[in-house]
Formats: sequence, C-alpha cells, structure tokens
Amino acid sequence: MTITIDTLRRILVACAGGDEDAPELAGDIAEVEFEELGYDSLALIETASRIQREFGVTVPEEQLIDVRTPQELIDIVNEQLAGVA
Repeated sequence: MTITIDTLRRILVACAGGDEDAPELAGDIAEVEFEELGYDSLALIETASRIQREFGVTVPEEQLIDVRTPQELIDIVNEQLAGVA
C-alpha cells in the first residue's frame, strides 16, 4: 500500500473543510510548496492526523515541521508504510 498524490489531494481538501473552502489543488501540485497552496502548519497537523487514521502510520513531528511540498509528505508516508509492511 502507498499513498498517491490523488489520495493526498483528497485528504488535503477534506482538511480544508471540503470542496468549497479548499484552496485550488488542480493540476500538478506535487512540488508546489504547501504555503503557496494555502496550507499552514495547523492544516498539515490535521493532514498528518487523517493520514494516521487512514493508513495507520505516524508522520514524526520533527519531519512534519520540515515538510514543504506534497511530494515530500508522500515520500515520508510511503517510507513509513514500507516499514510497516
């Protein structure tokens, strides 16, 4: 099992309150910084919490602080998932 950009996009939209309130996440967002996407550290904490509930892995806080792009978060989660398998 791995997390994909589409899965993360769905989680990000849910963390922003749904489709109407969510920042624009269309197109290739993998390398766009979360700040540019309109997500702050609080939104990332909520995102990490949802990832934990859905995938059973914890994104370490020290790594979450340094995450700048969706691809970086995907890489961390998939690394954790590989360790769980």
